[in-house]
Amino acid sequence: MPLSRRALLALLPAATAAANAAPAQARSAGRPAAAVAADHGRLLDNTVAVFAGTAESNARPEVAGKLSAMAATARRWLAALDTAGPDELFAGLPLGTNDAHLNASYLHLYEIALATVAPGDAAPDLRENAAVRRRVVDALGWLHERYLGDQAAGYYGNWFNWEIGIPTHVSRTAVLLADELAAQAPGLTATYVATLDAYLRNGKDGDVDLDSRFHTGANLADITVNRVLQGAVTGDEARIVQAVADLETVFPPIDPYRLRHGVTDGFYADGSFIQHASVAYTGSYGVSLLSRAVQAFKVLTGTAYLADEELVEVVRGWLVNSFAPVIFEGWLMELVRGRAVARTTSGYQAVAGVVEAAVDLSAAVTDPERARALRGYVRYLRETSPVPADPAGFVSPVSVARYAEILADEASPPADLGPAARNVAFNAMDRTVHRRPGYAFALSRSSARISRYEYMSGENLLPWFQGDGAHHLYLAGQDQTEAYGVDYLTTVSPYRLAGVTAPVEARASVPELYGGLWYDNPEAGFTSSSEAQNTYVYFPRGTNAHSGGASLDGYGAVGMTLADDVAWRDQRAGLLPADFVAYRNAAGTRSWFLLDDEVVLLAAGVRDPAGRAVTTTVDSRIAAADAEVSLTGRRPDGRPWAGPGPEQPLSWLRFADPRAGTAVGYAFLAPTRARVSWETVTSSRRVVRTGNPDSPVTRRVFSLLTERPAGAAAPGALACALVPHATEERLAGYAGGPLTVLANTARLQAVAHRELGLVAVNSFAPGRHRVGGMEISGAASVLRRAEPDGTLALAVADPTTERAQVTVVLPGRWLRPVAADEGVRVRRTPVGTLVEARTHRRYGASLVTRLR
Repeated sequence: MPLSRRALLALLPAATAAANAAPAQARSAGRPAAAVAADHGRLLDNTVAVFAGTAESNARPEVAGKLSAMAATARRWLAALDTAGPDELFAGLPLGTNDAHLNASYLHLYEIALATVAPGDAAPDLRENAAVRRRVVDALGWLHERYLGDQAAGYYGNWFNWEIGIPTHVSRTAVLLADELAAQAPGLTATYVATLDAYLRNGKDGDVDLDSRFHTGANLADITVNRVLQGAVTGDEARIVQAVADLETVFPPIDPYRLRHGVTDGFYADGSFIQHASVAYTGSYGVSLLSRAVQAFKVLTGTAYLADEELVEVVRGWLVNSFAPVIFEGWLMELVRGRAVARTTSGYQAVAGVVEAAVDLSAAVTDPERARALRGYVRYLRETSPVPADPAGFVSPVSVARYAEILADEASPPADLGPAARNVAFNAMDRTVHRRPGYAFALSRSSARISRYEYMSGENLLPWFQGDGAHHLYLAGQDQTEAYGVDYLTTVSPYRLAGVTAPVEARASVPELYGGLWYDNPEAGFTSSSEAQNTYVYFPRGTNAHSGGASLDGYGAVGMTLADDVAWRDQRAGLLPADFVAYRNAAGTRSWFLLDDEVVLLAAGVRDPAGRAVTTTVDSRIAAADAEVSLTGRRPDGRPWAGPGPEQPLSWLRFADPRAGTAVGYAFLAPTRARVSWETVTSSRRVVRTGNPDSPVTRRVFSLLTERPAGAAAPGALACALVPHATEERLAGYAGGPLTVLANTARLQAVAHRELGLVAVNSFAPGRHRVGGMEISGAASVLRRAEPDGTLALAVADPTTERAQVTVVLPGRWLRPVAADEGVRVRRTPVGTLVEARTHRRYGASLVTRLR
């Protein structure tokens, strides 16, 4: 009889080495041969259905575009097969030294095979074409014989192509053409599997190594799903069982205090997702893991290998808590896309994988209401996105058909997977997303835990300040390609990204510094994918512990101390080679208080230890080259603002783009001299990514910034409210309005909003901090709000993740707790009420209590 869930789990936790050492018969004990064979058959049938579709799905008119695209791709590569030159399988892809070309060659063979298998009438010249299939089988043999089989000549270039890219294409092709391979080249599939095992050089004995830094998160899912397909097509039960065991390790949330195999890559309890050990990556590798997990469910459905009901619910949680908050009107936000922000693929295109996963999960979730919510979310993304996802880009024709059914399903009203007003603190990855009807504010931070940016492989060439408090303010109803995306990075100075404080200096990209895509110094441990390269070049972390904040009932307080990165620190300590280039940052304290109608930006103690000038950019926005943007403002004395140019006193400023239907206001909450830049910039997209086309982009670029001159004695400061959709009347009302800055120093920053009954505080130093009717111990983020029913709500967080406890004293009469999170203790004291929040091992999470 089939393995029960309990019996399967008894096998899964065993150590990888022990599992590899056990004979196949022992690992599949109790499984009748007929049951094993039936499950392998299901795996193969399921896989073909996932990638090629079914007769039912492919008969739907909505799938015709997908099938036509598949056929056109196959015909294009068949033509390239006919015109290939020496050392080429496909014309234009010379082989022997370029691993990307070898990977592409295997991809194109898969694309040809796919068109011959897909049911339907879209490609009668290709469907079940024995001659075409024979060409693919022959080409597989040719590639293996000349370019893959020789281990001594292989494994050049990017490890990913050898361990994930090529195995993915080979494994899928082997399933699609299983019968042809068995008949025409009986030993080729087994030969390929053995070769791919040998190329798993970051693994262990030809299998996954859960202790390897390469076999984590999305990468692990890719490798294990490939091995499931290989096991199915070769009849290797042991390979499938072990691959599923390894795959299941990606589903539990990462506990930063109890790491398994030392792995920090994956989803966290607060919705964060990390890949590459310290990069916020929901929008790229996270999408890959989401897609692979859902594919695994579809491939393994109906077999004894996976209890998909339990894991489907886990993945649904990823969609709700990790993905939905970072998608605004169909746009996948930049702050979680790593180096992919520099690609020409827009946030609308990047969200396609999430949409397809939601489509498929809606069919897998057993709870009717949750399934309906997923269908409603799919419809919501379709209706709110100015550039809806193109289903022709989905992986599976079955998903395309299902998508069409959902869009026609009036019983599932369009709805987001979260409230329109929410504050999401992704403290485990140093990101914050604040949403209100009409806008979303996305904040990128960094620390000793999370990288300041990601550069790699010539992608994201000018990244230095992307994790230093850079923000994106997305406005409802706008096509975000006109406001952000690759053209924002192409035309906005990397030193003037919205929200960042940066020293005035010129920095050079990695290729400019070293003449290549990485710092090459093998003797010092720097090779293309070495740990040293990762630590100091690709994704360096900061040296600051303080980065995080509290969240309460949709409001937020976030704080960060600016600091150098580890490369500067270790270079100064003499730990890096003399020719390695590191850059020093400015210093200061930053806060963001996230309310309803505004986001308050505070900066204090802004200075440069090296004596350089420093700029703090309040905001930078782009508009079309011919946009007729309106810039208006007032000085503190009531006179009109004089226009772009040198610094001048400002009370408020308004940026409005009538054609886009957008406006942003900036209300200064303390005396400020600011400079406005409004210029036309033309640049090539290649300046931010070597693989981008060298085509000019022209945009009008607006920047609002404050400047601290070189050698200035006094530190700089800033207090400003960003006001989405602001009118001039609204901005004028901030003088004497309900919003007050209570403190703005390097030790303490706080604001109060009278109408909201809210006090928000960030403290940055040891000792006692008295502000807003509270006394706070040490570094903390605190939100206090008087609610309409007379309850006082208090949220406390440790933004350093290092404190055992944060205490808050509320002077006055005793307030008794009516609700409190675990870890919160409330005591009466002679002066009032003492709230003790046990922040030990909470990783920056907010602890909330309600008092009366």
